[in-house]
Amino acid sequence: MRLSHSVRIASCLLTGLCLSALSAGGHAASADAQGRPGMLTASASLPEAFSLPDAGRSLRITYLSTNGVTGTGLVPVMAEIIVPAGSPPAGGWPVVAWAHGTVGVADHCAPSGNPWSDRNRRYLSEWMKRGFAVVGTDYQGLGTPGVHPYLNTRVEAYNLLDAVRAALASVPDLRNEVMIVGQSQGGGAAFASAAFAPDYAPDLHIRGVVATGAPYITPELMKRILAQPASDGSYNPVMVYMLYLAQGLAGYDPAFRPEDAFTPKAMFAYREAGDLCVGPLTEKVRKEGLNFSNSLRPGFAKSLAPALAAMTYPTLKLAQPLFMGTGELDRDVPPPLQLGLVKAACAAGTVVQAHVYKGLNHDQTVNASLPDSAAFTKAVMAGDAVTPQCNPMPE
Repeated sequence: MRLSHSVRIASCLLTGLCLSALSAGGHAASADAQGRPGMLTASASLPEAFSLPDAGRSLRITYLSTNGVTGTGLVPVMAEIIVPAGSPPAGGWPVVAWAHGTVGVADHCAPSGNPWSDRNRRYLSEWMKRGFAVVGTDYQGLGTPGVHPYLNTRVEAYNLLDAVRAALASVPDLRNEVMIVGQSQGGGAAFASAAFAPDYAPDLHIRGVVATGAPYITPELMKRILAQPASDGSYNPVMVYMLYLAQGLAGYDPAFRPEDAFTPKAMFAYREAGDLCVGPLTEKVRKEGLNFSNSLRPGFAKSLAPALAAMTYPTLKLAQPLFMGTGELDRDVPPPLQLGLVKAACAAGTVVQAHVYKGLNHDQTVNASLPDSAAFTKAVMAGDAVTPQCNPMPE
């Protein structure tokens, strides 16, 4: 489907608007298309099964975004826009810019081409009940040409910010008042979006950031995590993300050699990671008992250095308050990584309200954080002061 609709694509690019049907794997612009970041190129109704309960209008769109890998040129990206039912408030619905967690790197894993997970359906439905429309990017390379540059913060930020621009410019009754919200990979993307926004998207009025399970990597934290054995002596879920990180790097760095990063035991899973979405790949990693000690070569960090460097944030001082939710028993993004971000952001001058949820894992923390993030959101949307918390204890 990637090379279809050529005539329709040309029309879209000339008019700046296209209301043609989109397939989950379709796209409406080539990488060298003329346009501007945030320009809508295609729009269609989202299948009801892919929408949210009690939604009003639901759309899947394609828009242009700056290529975050190179920093120049435009690429097509897909996103979902879901507007609450009923009459909008005065000035329109404020926007939740949703940054999704890890789904995989293959086109068929793209969120806009799949139903919401039960966890995310519940979570985002609560945001809609708070009176927000949801705008969620798929990220570059998911459902559109090229490989998804997994965990590349500039890619994620540009894509998310441009999705909001496209929504504001094309959907009636939306208001330029934005909460950036994300989980796991998306937690990092949410932080990155706020960090890049002052230079990249000063036109967006961002009020606050809500992140759960957000990753943060420094050499010191990497050494600390690598030194921790898998709790069951065999399987380490972080290996799933390492495999996707390598697949993403291979998509834009011809010098990358996976054999330099992974042992023979892990190479089959690496190859499979290019096609498997996160559930099946997790099951494969679990079944094969992959962990750091049996899967990573001593020089893996050097091999993956470009991808690890692309995970960094341009600044740790955000202009908006940050809510951080961490599960005490999170094995996917270990708490030292998340609390390392809390510590670093606080030291840089970000207003951070951090919560650690006792006895909860990566997934459980998402919805457990809702009451706390509701109070945080109410405060930032009203312009009230947020109570900082930089040294959270399990609650």
